[in-house]
Formats: sequence, C-alpha cells, structure tokens
Amino acid sequence: MEMESNYFSNYPPPKALPRHEALARAFIELQLEHKRRVVLVTSGGTTVPLENQTVRFIDNFSAGTRGAASAEQFLENGYAVIFLHRQFSLLPYSRHYSHSTNCFLDFMDEDATTSSIVVRSEYQHAMRDVLRKYRYAKQNNLLLVLPFTTVTEYIFELRAMANLMKPLGANALFYLAAAVSDFFIPRDRMAEHKIQSSEIPSDIAKKHDQPIQDDDVYTGYNESEEQQQQPNKSKKLIVDLDPVPKFLHRLVDGWAPEGSMIVSFKLETDPNLLVYKARASLQRYAHHLVIGNLLSTRKWEVVFVTPEPPHERWIRVPKSKRSKSISGEQNQIGLAEGSRNKQKEEKEEEQAGQDLDTDLEIECMIIPKLVQLHTKRIELVK
Repeated sequence: MEMESNYFSNYPPPKALPRHEALARAFIELQLEHKRRVVLVTSGGTTVPLENQTVRFIDNFSAGTRGAASAEQFLENGYAVIFLHRQFSLLPYSRHYSHSTNCFLDFMDEDATTSSIVVRSEYQHAMRDVLRKYRYAKQNNLLLVLPFTTVTEYIFELRAMANLMKPLGANALFYLAAAVSDFFIPRDRMAEHKIQSSEIPSDIAKKHDQPIQDDDVYTGYNESEEQQQQPNKSKKLIVDLDPVPKFLHRLVDGWAPEGSMIVSFKLETDPNLLVYKARASLQRYAHHLVIGNLLSTRKWEVVFVTPEPPHERWIRVPKSKRSKSISGEQNQIGLAEGSRNKQKEEKEEEQAGQDLDTDLEIECMIIPKLVQLHTKRIELVK
C-alpha cells in the first residue's frame, strides 16, 4: 500500500484521465443494463521517457497485434470491450488495413464514370466483412477505445478502469496483453530538458553571458578524469533504470472487482524458461491464468498456465493454417513444451482438414477457450 501511495503521489495523473473515466463509467453502466460481460483488453507497448520534456524514450517492439486481434474475438463471443491501447498501435478491425504492407490507397480506386472513390473489386468481400463487424460493435456501443503512451499513464489508466469495473463483479475480465516496461526512470531523477550529446559551444555560452560550468557538459557516467580529457572522444549515455513497481498483485487484491478473472501474458525468448517463468508469475501474483508465448513462435502457439489441473495446456495453430512470419521460426514450435511431437502435429493436421489457403490467427483459438474458463469462474463464484 505504501509503495502504491508513493508512486501515485509522485506523478501527476494523465491529462486525459478524467475524460477517459467519464467515458468508461458511461460505457460500463450501459453494459450493466444489458447484463453483458466486459473485458478490459490492454494492448501495445509502453514508453519510458528519458526527460520530463520528452525527446528521447525507451520503447519495445510491440505493435499491439495480439491485443487488437483478441478484442475482435471477444466481441465475436458477446463481450463488450474496453480497449486500452498504446496510442497509434493496432486497433480492432482497422488493423487489417492500417498496418498492411500495402499503402491503404492501394485498396482504393476511382470510378471512371462517377469519379467516386471505391474499394477495388478484389478487396470488396473481405473489407465488407470487416466493416460490418466494426459498425455493429460501434453502433451497439460494444467497443470503447482509450489510448495511453507512457508506462506511468498505463498504470494510472489500469487502476482507474479496474475501480470503475467493480460493479460488474464476476462479469469483469482483465486481459493484460500490453507489453509493459519492466524498468523506468523515477521522476525525481529524470532530466528536465533534452539530454545533450555534446559540449555546449563556447560562443553560444558567451552570447547568453553564461560561462560553461562543468555540470553543463555531459561527458558520460563513471568516466575517469583521464577518459574525459581524451580529444574527440564521443559521449556516452548510461541510463540508470529502476524496476517498475509490480502492481499486478494490487490489481488482483484491491483494484479489480471481487470474483473477476485476471489474465496476464509472459513473453520469453528462451524455451527453457517460458513455463517456469509463467508458473512463477502465477504463484507470485495469485491471479487466474498466465498465457505464455515465445517470441519466435508467438503467432502459432501459446501455453495456458493455471493453478488448477492440468496446469499446463498448449494451444497450437495446425501446421496447414499457420500464417507466414518473417521473424517466426517453425522449427522451435514445441521446444518450450519439452519436445517436438511429430505425431501430435500430424493429428492436428488431420483434424484441421486440408484447407491450405486459410491462415488462422491463434487468437481465434485462445479467446473461445478463455471464455470457457471465465464461464466456469462465474458459475463458481455465484
């Protein structure tokens, strides 16, 4: 509690927070009237500013693909979705075109007769399907989109949304797919202005009648006097980061509605660590499900780690339905489970049929199984 109090008292709340709270409050009240389940989907990466007047920041690779695709699947399964996302990351439905390898203008054409802008014929069917789903979600007030940028904004927003969702009780689900930064610079150690990469020119200092002080020249951190005096030496930037306070236990035991379900993600690059780290996270924070995934195979397989037997459940896209991935490595599928089972893959292939032209997003498999677990939890807490 003291850590929470200190953190929130040391940072001003995001300027947009009151407006986001008002929108979320009205959205949740509407879902309560219709007795709908509501899921908070967090998506995309968080930035770590290096200066108060931010020029530079630390970021991660997340584009929000998992979160945006999952939000669509939750809507398909009857949930209302609060989509808390990194600003300018992928959004449900528009993601199919906004981050395409083609410019969105490539999907358009001009009607020669009317000079109207139209969708090219080869994209009509797919775009119509996406558009209808998006309009249905918006017209029925099933989707609320709220942005964040920094890790601090994310934590403020998460706490606020969790508290507003309390009236939902067990009908609330938290699907924490955002790639939250593990480290940050505390506000009292953060530079106010842009960190300088070179010495301030003497003529500028004289012009402003401000002699250069040693503290005005950035020379790096922990350098010896001899190193600092080397001619034409490039400057170093050594950043001293603190761990981001782990607020997941406060979400589980304080912020979130009683009886709600909380799902987090664990991403690793080492197959030998994935299940161990997922289990450790589950035990540490006492929430309900950790979805583990390897960076190299995240589009094709995940593992559900739960407190209840069987404790470890693998979900894999059948081989014939796996989308191509530049960064993915198919030969690593199954390694985190302990072995690659060729017979299992062949059985999955038979069950999936022979439709080689249809790629299957793994979120289409994750969300229905998660909905089943949420339903069981709701029945248990009644």
